Amino acid sequence: MRLKTILFAIFCVFFINTISAQIPELERIEPANWWVGMKNPKLQLIVHGNRISDRSVTLNYPGVRLLEVHKVENPNYLFLDLEISSETVPGTFSILFEKKKSKTLKYKYELKAREQSDCKFQGVTNKDFIYLIMPDRFSNGDKSNDVVAGMKETSLNRDSMYLRHGGDLKGIINNLDYLQELGVTTLWLNPVLENDQPKTSYHGYANTENYKIDRRYGTNALYKELVDKLHQRGMKMIKDLVHNHVGSEHWTIKDLPSKNWIHQWPEFTRTTYKDQVLFDPYASKKDRLRMTDGWFDLHMPDVDQSNLFVQNYFTQSHIWWIEYAGLDGFRLDTYAYNDPAYMADWAKAITLEYPKFTFFGETWVQGLPNQAFFTEGKTINQGFDSGLQSVTDFQALWGINEALNGKFGWNDGVNKLYTTIASDFIYKDPTKLVVFLDNHDLARFYSVVGEDFNKYKSGIAWLLTTRGIPQFYYGDEILMKGFTNPDGLVRLDFKGGWSGDKENKFTAAGRTEQENEAFNYVKKLANYRKNSTALQTGKLMQFVPEDGTYVYFRYDSSKTVMVVMNSNDKEINLAADRFTERLQGFSKAINVITGESLNTINNFKVPAKTTSVFELK
Repeated sequence: MRLKTILFAIFCVFFINTISAQIPELERIEPANWWVGMKNPKLQLIVHGNRISDRSVTLNYPGVRLLEVHKVENPNYLFLDLEISSETVPGTFSILFEKKKSKTLKYKYELKAREQSDCKFQGVTNKDFIYLIMPDRFSNGDKSNDVVAGMKETSLNRDSMYLRHGGDLKGIINNLDYLQELGVTTLWLNPVLENDQPKTSYHGYANTENYKIDRRYGTNALYKELVDKLHQRGMKMIKDLVHNHVGSEHWTIKDLPSKNWIHQWPEFTRTTYKDQVLFDPYASKKDRLRMTDGWFDLHMPDVDQSNLFVQNYFTQSHIWWIEYAGLDGFRLDTYAYNDPAYMADWAKAITLEYPKFTFFGETWVQGLPNQAFFTEGKTINQGFDSGLQSVTDFQALWGINEALNGKFGWNDGVNKLYTTIASDFIYKDPTKLVVFLDNHDLARFYSVVGEDFNKYKSGIAWLLTTRGIPQFYYGDEILMKGFTNPDGLVRLDFKGGWSGDKENKFTAAGRTEQENEAFNYVKKLANYRKNSTALQTGKLMQFVPEDGTYVYFRYDSSKTVMVVMNSNDKEINLAADRFTERLQGFSKAINVITGESLNTINNFKVPAKTTSVFELK
């Protein structure tokens, strides 16, 4: 049984007349609109207004039924269950909130027609190359929204790692040519929902609204325009979601619908971040509870996902964004901290409406079974099916880091990477894993490899030729560096994204010779991959590493690509007799990067600390 908590004081504020009086009689209804023709005919509206539960609710529109009106502890809320039949036509109708001796409140609700388009809801596949952008730090395309009056954080200081810098959606739109030239097919933006927090709001992971783009990035319409422009280019958009928590200034936190809207504790209790307790057969209930129900941080209240009203509120907002903007995929933040039963139901709800839509979870864990535990298919005796199609492949990240920085040994160096890939049998579909070298929470890859340019290129070659869906972090193509101490050091501005910048790294002229070499290296491989079915959907065959050298092949009926990773500090002479299983029928090769031809593949030299990519002929 939960104890009475100090957080109960937050809940009690709605009983104080001075607070309630600040809330309009009808403050909002969410979602503010919906669509006809959805597979799920049910819709639950959350209604917020000063003592709105004192009023009766009616509506009259052909094909729409008001099934039930739910009252909760807080009289400022109602939850309306609607059913929308398949025959309902688009249109607008009034929802009436009536009370004796009071003026009737009226809300115009719109049911829209669904847009039909082949370029929407496509899903993200292993044919794609994802580019992760932190919008505040990429490019400022609209100075007018840098500071928004009335918001809790109005700071703007590019010299501070903690304050906002002014990057926005218009800045991303302005640089789509650059991204497409690089070979990017898909954008993943760190969360862009409004974060009206008093400080450190730039990263986006403490949203205060579920249906509104942060005004410092732009508008809902501009976000939709960005997605449309991507689709016009044959590109895609991934939206970053946070199920586990919201910001402390979220409108439902400032006026809690009920005590169990969030997880309550006698005093502030942080999660342990120990994912092991979720699958440990010997774990204590107390440890599990603290892991799942503990707060991620002081300003990030942990929502109670066992609450059905919470579930509907979150799931419907996600469906709304897919339909409104035409999204192609979701990245699910802090996946391990969510309620497994709810997330499985969530996956079914999303897939029901959008069968091609894809989503992958952030599973920042150590250990192959730890990671596989969260994926779909009950492949390692989980006892439940999460429905989670894919995860961020941290195990492959640890593997490539060890391959490039470690000393070759039985379990070390490239052997760790080999063993990680060899363990793909634990997944239902390992080709959906999202592979990466760094992200907004990790040290920059170029710094991880000690700013060794050969190691850098070797890692890029692996990323764009291994199985799975490659994900790249903004600025890695121009050798941005930094360690996460603090995190802001890996979230620096992309030079040239702000008017007045002395350097413009978006242009070849603004980059150094080595930065151009890095950019062109990524561009060459990414665009080659874009046109190579062998690297996209082909099979993989890897060979046991020997003498610090790891060799694998990607192949299909049209092409065979051979990848040779030499992790040694010296050049090696590679004898190809070990690889005849995949070399049959081939006698020559072309180096994908340099274009040089190998007139024989029986025996050839591989430079130190390099990964060579060959197309066999």
